[in-house]
Amino acid sequence: MTEPLATRQRSLRAAMDALDRPWPPPPSVGVYAEERELFRLLQNMLEELLIHKPDDPIQYMIDHLKQNNDDAPRICVLGPPASGKTTAKIPNALWANLIRERLSNVDCIKQGWILEGFPENQEQAWMLQSSGIIPRHVVVLYAPDTVLIERSSGKRLDPLTEEVYHTTFDWPSDPLVQQRLVKPEDLSEQEMSRKLLEYHRNFPGIFQLYQKVLKSINADQPSVDVLSQVLTYVQTRHRSAAPFTPRILFCGPPGSGKSLQAALIAQKYGVVNICCGQLLKEAVADKTKLGELVKPYIDNGYPVPDNLVMKILAKRLNALDCVTNGWVLSGFPRDIEQGEQLQKSHIIPNRVFFFNLPYESIMERLSQRRIDPITGERYHTVFRPAPTPEIQARLRQNPKDKEENIEKRVEIYCRNVKELEEFYEDAFYVNADQDPHIIFEFIESCVIRPLPSKKIKNPVINKDDKN
Repeated sequence: MTEPLATRQRSLRAAMDALDRPWPPPPSVGVYAEERELFRLLQNMLEELLIHKPDDPIQYMIDHLKQNNDDAPRICVLGPPASGKTTAKIPNALWANLIRERLSNVDCIKQGWILEGFPENQEQAWMLQSSGIIPRHVVVLYAPDTVLIERSSGKRLDPLTEEVYHTTFDWPSDPLVQQRLVKPEDLSEQEMSRKLLEYHRNFPGIFQLYQKVLKSINADQPSVDVLSQVLTYVQTRHRSAAPFTPRILFCGPPGSGKSLQAALIAQKYGVVNICCGQLLKEAVADKTKLGELVKPYIDNGYPVPDNLVMKILAKRLNALDCVTNGWVLSGFPRDIEQGEQLQKSHIIPNRVFFFNLPYESIMERLSQRRIDPITGERYHTVFRPAPTPEIQARLRQNPKDKEENIEKRVEIYCRNVKELEEFYEDAFYVNADQDPHIIFEFIESCVIRPLPSKKIKNPVINKDDKN
């Protein structure tokens, strides 16, 4: 029998409306873009176009892609006299031209650069910026003026080689070199004080211009420690405006606080909180086809086969809210095989955390948990005791919280965690035996901060190198 005309029109209109709505991209699209850092690449190209304003932007972008230098370091190391730099009086415009010419060489374009001791004031910084020379990291070394004056008084110069030595920190072993060392003429205490005064007067202007990429490091400590802090900073990436969809994975022994931290992250950032065990129970409660297959295993206390878990989990993680808002997953994977299955299903987390908790703390947290069978409220005999004797009398312990069962669960986790840690080699490690808010702050900082760049290879350019 032919459909009525009105019914056909409604069906056609519904189909047309569905076509007008934007279709969500498959999850693999976001993973591909993040793995190859396409958003950051586009952002960097747009920045370069706006800075250099080429006549042919298309050809400029092609050349930019060929250079493949978006990760090349661009670092300025600044600081007062005697904190590790040399100074010379040369007009600002000449400095800018010399530096621009040097930084345009192939080695600097490909490998990056470190500019030491320049800019010394805001005018020089503006000249660099107008020339398209914009550092990604600015390191400022600082120390008390008394320390800097003391360091300066110990400097000695070899007039033959122009090498600089120090009576305390870097004295030459060659007696002939020792004999010909002289004290630089411009390093009197009065001259040093004048230079420090000039530096302190100029620094606020530099700070104002570079404050978003600047880090101050105390130079009054062993040079190894200074170097370590500098390297740590220049190997980090600054937060980007590029789109980022969190896909967070929490791994850890029972009782380590994964569920609490997942709830806190989900609440603050709007990502979908997915606990694998809870997801399976929901599938059973909703009486889905997969839930009916899972039900016998849960009812009898047997592990659910990985293939069933993966089907339920993949369906949930590929849902529109997870694809658009991101997710935080706990309770899966528990071993290397499950981790590999996640990867084969193109479910790839971009932040992985392993929670570490001593065995004694696990036992204390779990074995003392109790539940009120009437209200469903949870208590703990040490940390959250029942408020009244009546409630205390009716509390019950979940069989899985008995010590022998906790021991089995911990043993299974410890047996598999080493391979999982090797599988997720870029994971972060959380000390779960501390205040939950401190843990959350650490996790949050790792989630919002871009992962560090592993490449750091560059020539060092002193501003006195004019060749």
